[in-house]
Amino acid sequence: MSTPSQKITDWVSTDSKSGEFNRKPSSFCDLVSREPNAKFPPERGRYHLYVSYACPWAHRTLITRELKGLQDVIGVSVVHWHLGENGWRFGTIEEAAEHPEVTVSPETNTGASFLRDLYFKARPDYDGRYTVPTLWDKKNKTIVSNESSEIIRFLYTEFDDLVDESRKGVTYYPEELRKGIDELNEWVYATVNNGVYKAGFATKQEAYDVAVTKLFESLDRIEKILRDSDGSYLLGKILTEADIRLYPTIVRFDPVYVQHFKCNLRMIRHDYPAIHKWMRHLYYDVPGFKETTNFEHIKKHYTKSHSQINPKGITPLGPVPDIMPKNTE
Repeated sequence: MSTPSQKITDWVSTDSKSGEFNRKPSSFCDLVSREPNAKFPPERGRYHLYVSYACPWAHRTLITRELKGLQDVIGVSVVHWHLGENGWRFGTIEEAAEHPEVTVSPETNTGASFLRDLYFKARPDYDGRYTVPTLWDKKNKTIVSNESSEIIRFLYTEFDDLVDESRKGVTYYPEELRKGIDELNEWVYATVNNGVYKAGFATKQEAYDVAVTKLFESLDRIEKILRDSDGSYLLGKILTEADIRLYPTIVRFDPVYVQHFKCNLRMIRHDYPAIHKWMRHLYYDVPGFKETTNFEHIKKHYTKSHSQINPKGITPLGPVPDIMPKNTE
């Protein structure tokens, strides 16, 4: 549990001997299901998603919600970009009125001030982490899941009776591509999605060196996959879960991870033309990606929340722009 006396590197469980970052598992892993007598059946307006625009794991769920047309089915609240001693906090009504550009949401379902309050409502003896995304069941006043990889999976299919006809049956985990998606997800998660954190939160040189080396080996591998692809996506002509899970890391890479997490061997915009083209295609051409990408939250969160990494809380002005125009070479 995160407490005021803990450092950010303690909160993320960096091994004291190896200096290596170890991510703790999620605590709530139930599912929304259309199966008869399901504990959490799909219903319009029953579920609410708590997210941070800064968090790449929450970003996947926002993208999927947009892609599946679930905006009128599942509500969303956005926490403040600053992660403080008590974890994520909700914006106030006054902040929302005075600073609409900050794009934060008061908590209207329970009146909670902090995300942690929801965790204690769901489980009074809870002693884990208070993470986003968090999917809340308003009917039973509890948390369904805080595991992003599982949330996006049931968003693909379980609300299909409630979405527009054009979105029904649309899945980003099709049967014929599941083997390829699973294989990509496994090494991309370990060395890229989580790899940037392993580099950034490492407390010993050796742990950092290993993480950064693996990260850029994987980026080189992704570059070749996209260069050789017969379509615009990792697995060809079809947008899949593999793209949805990779995008949040890549779009944050140049603005944050290069400098803040010391992932500076190469940059996406200068050194990875295929990845750069892929990222900009998603951002500019596929509805759901640009709309859920908030560079202000992204840059301020990392640079002003991680005091162990950036004690003065100074946010670099560059790179400029946050993302290059679509047709830039």
